[in-house]
Amino acid sequence: MKAVKPAQSVRTNRDWLHGLLMSAPAVAGLIAFVGIPFCYAVVLSFYNVRLGSPLEPTFFGVEQYRRLFTDPDLSGPFLRALLNNLTFAVVVVPLQTCLALGLAILLNRKLKAIGLFRSLFFMPVVFPMALVAVIWRLILARSDQGMLNSALDAVSFGNWGAFDWLGDGLTAMASIIVLSVWQGVGFQMVILLAGLQQIPTELYEAAQLDRASRWQQFRHVTLPGIRGTLVFVALLTSVLSFRVFDQVYVLVKGGGLDEDAARTVMYQAVTTAFDQNNIGQASAITVVFFLIVVVLTLIQRRVVRPDDS
Repeated sequence: MKAVKPAQSVRTNRDWLHGLLMSAPAVAGLIAFVGIPFCYAVVLSFYNVRLGSPLEPTFFGVEQYRRLFTDPDLSGPFLRALLNNLTFAVVVVPLQTCLALGLAILLNRKLKAIGLFRSLFFMPVVFPMALVAVIWRLILARSDQGMLNSALDAVSFGNWGAFDWLGDGLTAMASIIVLSVWQGVGFQMVILLAGLQQIPTELYEAAQLDRASRWQQFRHVTLPGIRGTLVFVALLTSVLSFRVFDQVYVLVKGGGLDEDAARTVMYQAVTTAFDQNNIGQASAITVVFFLIVVVLTLIQRRVVRPDDS
């Protein structure tokens, strides 16, 4: 035993070194393009920095943060944007995860041309979000020529009038949710499909011998087998749902979308930085939002951790 331990220790150190070298490019990219810019944003949040201003930046301390929560002109839009983000995440995370799981189960079958169907469901993920937003702007156009309004008018035999899906406060956020789920569900589907294919077929055969129904097989074989994958997909979807920006920006700037009803925190930060030229305030919004997302992600990770039984 004494002769084996040093060999195991050397092998462990070698594996650790190989893992470190393989992850070094990704870690370097995160530090260069995420870590350093975020630290710089934290520093800027303590200064009064105006984009294009000839004046030197002045130290503000926590004034930017105080204004963010006490100044009605700033706190109102920020809290509304934060509420929109939370609403978007609360709806999108379970909806998109369940749809992705259903599609993954549906496509985890040995059928003819199954690869074609998998490609079709995954295809929206390949499209840039800006392009997807433009397409959906045509679908949800307020005029009679809007594709959705035209379809509903045809189905209702001319009794459906033109409806402003993007401009109405009740349907603006719902439109963003439908657009986002349609574009992103294929990515989660592929991850869950990979998890389903790792479940041994012997478990299903044993369940069938025990005369388990399809629901019992799903509950006692499928779900436990992909629990870790489901947790990963839920966490990933949560992070992506909090950083929603592209579709909101394209639809607002393209005209038609109710800005207040669909405003998100990322949209608020970008417009503050480049429309109002207030880099310091935008940096403060980014830092506060980052902390909120980290706390919510840790809580979610604690609640749905894979080792729960």
